[in-house]
This record gives sequence, C-alpha cells and structure tokens, in this order.
Amino acid sequence: MFDKLLPALEESMKNDSGSMPVVFEGLEQIREEKEANAEMSVHTFHELFYLRSGKVEFIFENTSLVLDPGTTLIIKPHTAHKIRVISKVADTGSLYFGFSKPNNPGTAQPSLESFLEFAGSEEASVRSDYGNQSFITLSGTYKKTIGSLLERIVDEKKEDAFNKELMMEVLTVELMLTLARALKKEWEASLMVRNGKARELVLIARDYIDENYERGITVAEAASYVFLSQGYFTRAFRDEIGVSPMAYLMKKRIDKACELLENDEIKVSGIASQAGFSSPQRFNVAFKKLMGMTPLEYRKSRIGRG
Repeated sequence: MFDKLLPALEESMKNDSGSMPVVFEGLEQIREEKEANAEMSVHTFHELFYLRSGKVEFIFENTSLVLDPGTTLIIKPHTAHKIRVISKVADTGSLYFGFSKPNNPGTAQPSLESFLEFAGSEEASVRSDYGNQSFITLSGTYKKTIGSLLERIVDEKKEDAFNKELMMEVLTVELMLTLARALKKEWEASLMVRNGKARELVLIARDYIDENYERGITVAEAASYVFLSQGYFTRAFRDEIGVSPMAYLMKKRIDKACELLENDEIKVSGIASQAGFSSPQRFNVAFKKLMGMTPLEYRKSRIGRG
C-alpha cells in the first residue's frame, strides 16, 4: 500500500504548490558576541534565518538590520551578508532551501517561489516596499508557527527515522505555505497605511483583466496576479474603479460579445467562448441581465438597423 501511497502524496504536493520546496541544509548555532566576519557570505539558494534568543545584526552591502528574538528573516539568493552578535550569545536556526520544478508546472495558486520572485522584481518596486529588497522580515502573528516548523525540520533532518524524506517534504511544504500566508498578510497590512500603493495594484490588476478577459479568467486569478486576497482586492478595486472586479470583468466580456454580434456570420453559440464565458448558458444569462435582451435579440436589433 505504501509503495503507491507515498509517490501519490508527493505528486499531489508538487501539483498543489506549483514547485517543490527542497531543504538543502538545516543548522542550529549558538553564536557568541563578536565583531562580524570580514567577508560576506553569498548563497545560490534562499536562507530562512530564525532568531530564538539574543540579538543580532545582519549587515548587507547597502544596509543593516537588527533582529530581536522571534524574528524570521528570508534572505534571497546571491545576496551578500554577514552577521554580528550584539548580545552576549544568540541562539539561531537556519534553513537553506530552493525549489524543484514539477513535471507539470501549471498551477492556479501563486506559490511562495513566485511571490519571492515577484518581491525582488523591478515591477514590484512600484507595487510595494518589498520591491528590490534582498531580504524580507517576518515578525507578526505567524512567527510562532514558523519557528515551530523550522525547529521540527531541523530535528527531522538530524534523525534517521522511517520515511524521513517524506516527512521532510511534508514539513517543508507546510512551512512554505505558512510563509506565503504570512508574507501576504504583512504585505496587505503595509498597503493599508501607504497612500497610492493599493491604487497601483488595482490598476495593474485592471490591465491584467483587460488583456486576459477573453480566456476565461476569474476575479480570484486577477487578485492572485497582484498577490492579494480576493476580499481585499475586491474592496480596493471597487474603491478605485467604482465597480466590483466581477462587474468590470462582465462588462468587458459583454462589450466584446456585442462587437462580435455585429457580425452575423459568427454563430451566437460560438461567441460565448470568444468573449470569455465558460458556457453559452452563462453567456445568455449575463448578457440579458446587463443588456435587457438576449444575444439573439440584440443581433436582430443591430442588423435590422443596418
């Protein structure tokens, strides 16, 4: 039974997360107070640093950051950094991780990997304070859960227990999902106190809808495109555009349908998919609700005028 169950579970995690997180190494260290090493450390993978106790300063090329106990720090690949212990001693834990690509990379949900790529992109610098940063700090409500998972992963890596590799994968996926939730929550909170940031996100998402409405996208996909929850996105979109994102999306599709209905060589049943509707039935219902007549009645009225 296990020979079938374990590969199936692994494949399910790959499909759900979009890419498979892999822990390369887990370290626990007691660091003593001293000056930072003269040389910077640089990794080709992500580093998740967790401070259990004490106080440390991370020194980067252009900035520095003092961490208090309970803080988690994600350092992106190829980021030069070094650590200076400020307190007498500091108890720290680190995970070094990356992502392996699945055989079928398609996924409807944004993964932590895609968020981390987004957070460091030039485009993200317009969207939030995460843009062009070499690191991301987490110290909110998720910090205890993240710390606990990190401890379990480090402990599991030291043991030689049954199905160790599978347990490592399960714990790592849970950690990545928790990190993704924490990042999104802190990011949305930061947008609420920064004028103009939410507006920029809404405009980016509106452009995404304009460019993709014909292929059947959903409001959830538009929200995910700018890494916002659907509820937050809907409120921000309505505040900025004046209508809900669903109403905006429907209007775009109905406008496209009206354009196509002007051509009597295109079958009405075929217009539904071309305008982004999942079925002719949904198209008919939406069209009549917005236009007050069926698509066929609209076509007859337009052709009759010609």
